[in-house]
Amino acid sequence: MNQQSDSGLSVGDAAPAFKATAVGGNYGAGREVSLADLRGKPVVLYFYPKDDTPGCTVQACGLRDSWGNLEGRAHIFGISVDSAVSHQKFIDKFQLPFPLLSDPEKQIVHAYGVWVEKSMYGKKYMGAERSTFVIDGAGQIAAVFRKVKPDAHAGLVHDALKQLGV
Repeated sequence: MNQQSDSGLSVGDAAPAFKATAVGGNYGAGREVSLADLRGKPVVLYFYPKDDTPGCTVQACGLRDSWGNLEGRAHIFGISVDSAVSHQKFIDKFQLPFPLLSDPEKQIVHAYGVWVEKSMYGKKYMGAERSTFVIDGAGQIAAVFRKVKPDAHAGLVHDALKQLGV
C-alpha cells in the first residue's frame, strides 16, 4: 500500500489540488468540484483509461456492486480524459452510483503522474494508467495503487478505507 507513484507522489505527500466537472452521483448532470471542497472526509480518485471499455466497465461495476459497503465512507470519483457527455452515457448504461470527473485537458492525470506511455500490439501511445489514490480528510495521500487489476479494485478501496478507520 505504500507504493510510490512515478510522479513522485507517495504516501504522506499532499495530494495535488484539482478542479474538474463531476457528472453523476450527487453532481447530477455536472458541476465543478475541487479537492479543497472535499476536505474533512477521505477521497478516492481512481483513474481509468476510457469509458465503456471492457476493463474499465469491470472496474466501475465492481465499485457499483460494492456500493453498499462504500457509500458514505469517502468521496469516490472515477477520472478519465473522456468528456462529461461520455461519462453520462457510461453512468446511465451501467447505473453507476458515484460521480466521474472529466479531465479532457489532462491536468489531473498529469498532476498525479498517471498519463503514461502504453503499448498494445507493439504500438506505443499515451494513455491513463489504471491507478488509485486514497486521500485522507486532511488532503494527504494515504494509499497509492498502480496498475490496478479491474476485478480487484473494489477490495483495495475497501481495505484502504478500513485502514483509515472509515
